[in-house]
Amino acid sequence: MDKEALKTMSYDDVRRLYKQFLLSQDIGPNTVNTAYADSFYLWRNGNHDLFWAAVEADDATARDMLTDVLSKKPNVDVKKVVNPYLSQIRRFRLFLASDGIAASSSAPVQKVTVVAAPVLSPAPAAPRRRASGIDVPTPSVEQVEHYLQEWDALENYHLQEDALDKLFFRLCPKNTDITDILLKVCTLNEFYSTNIFSIYPVAKHILSLGIDARLKAGDVTLVNDIKQLTINGVEKNFYSFASKYCSHHNPMDYPIYDSYVDTVLRYFRNRDGFSDFPDGALKDYVHFKGAMIDFRAFYGLDAYNLKQLDRYVWLLGKEYFPKNYGKKG
Repeated sequence: MDKEALKTMSYDDVRRLYKQFLLSQDIGPNTVNTAYADSFYLWRNGNHDLFWAAVEADDATARDMLTDVLSKKPNVDVKKVVNPYLSQIRRFRLFLASDGIAASSSAPVQKVTVVAAPVLSPAPAAPRRRASGIDVPTPSVEQVEHYLQEWDALENYHLQEDALDKLFFRLCPKNTDITDILLKVCTLNEFYSTNIFSIYPVAKHILSLGIDARLKAGDVTLVNDIKQLTINGVEKNFYSFASKYCSHHNPMDYPIYDSYVDTVLRYFRNRDGFSDFPDGALKDYVHFKGAMIDFRAFYGLDAYNLKQLDRYVWLLGKEYFPKNYGKKG
């Protein structure tokens, strides 16, 4: 859609086009009605500019905008309703990323698709064994939205993430002071149960790497450098922790590696051939991030950033492969 053209239209015209988009999708009438109403809450209760600012902002900023407006309403449980409103803003962004409906009041209703990038990796050369008795739904926009709404409803995860954002972005954004690093390593270890029993050597190792410029640049080799160290003569590999440490500094460039995510990616590799990485390759972060990008492109999920995709895949793994893995959060 032509966003700049939409921004010049009236409230009623934009809503009419959006409803055409919703009706062209494979979603139920109740979902259509909810999205048609709730997506425009900030325009209706704020103004045109506030609505478009939230649409163009990241999720954290959009949530703050919604919280500010909702908190001014009497008898509103802000914590309960802010995330459902946020999920509708995300759905509206998919409308902006779509093609198939012209930006005019007389546009015909057509099936809308999200344009996907070319698949980056070839299909597997040889078939692999599928997981017995497991039939996971094919990744799609609707599936991602379903699980992101599920994530939004998990208040404990939101509070944990908010605390980590405050620590990593506001209180201790740099990695040049050992005490700052100790605070971050200790908090991540506690929140995520990463089983680091000796915090100081890990913090000292991170300090020695001088990571701030590499974090900002999204250097994918950094995770592999952080994960490997020696403690009391024993080689340690804190891979999942290292991905989390980088992700909480730069979530758009560093998806989190987790055993759930690993299992889901291998499942869809075997079933659909979205990529051809060998077993064990995801334990190298360069290959892991590449697989996540391939996954996004193959299933037409380019409207989502890696942070959102990570949450979706993790929740999917937690639901369909629950027996062999521990907790993430």
